[in-house]
Amino acid sequence: MSELKTLSVRKRDGLGKGANRKLRAKTLVPGVFYNAEGLNVPIEMDTLPVEKLFGAVGRTTVFNIELDDNGTKSTYPALFWQIQYHPVKNRFSHIDFRGVDLEKPVKIRVPLEFTGTSKGVKAGGKLEVYREALDLSAKPLQMPSKITIDLTDLEIGKTISVNDLPLGEGVCAIADRNFAIVAVVSPKGEE
Repeated sequence: MSELKTLSVRKRDGLGKGANRKLRAKTLVPGVFYNAEGLNVPIEMDTLPVEKLFGAVGRTTVFNIELDDNGTKSTYPALFWQIQYHPVKNRFSHIDFRGVDLEKPVKIRVPLEFTGTSKGVKAGGKLEVYREALDLSAKPLQMPSKITIDLTDLEIGKTISVNDLPLGEGVCAIADRNFAIVAVVSPKGEE
């Protein structure tokens, strides 16, 4: 297991819109950390480190939150949970983090990445993508950051469904049926 990245945050005292506006004016981001037991802690963090961390780990990779509570530091494994952006400026306005137990499965929506040009598209078919993300369940350290699907061998009239995906050990899709992810269909007017 590789070393987890760490984000340093501080417990904040001020709550509400006014206090959050003051934090944002100081280029700080307000947020809430929900630990694995369900308790919530209002926090604040510097903008640049949280932007860099989000760029590196996204919503699917576990990292450590180092919480400074008036000089007492504690470290917790966590995930980005809910992110609010400023409506005009490209920056965070509020972030919620979810604490996780590394031994218990979590449910996360993981993006799908499609690679290659399918044989069916080369033969004149049309590629139809039905899903761009998939809900998965796995222990936090086993969760993939994305699922890569190779389309090279996909021919006209063929589909790739949830059960066809290479999810890895300990990872399972949360789906009530085996729905199609992507397909190559005949061009319009052909049977």
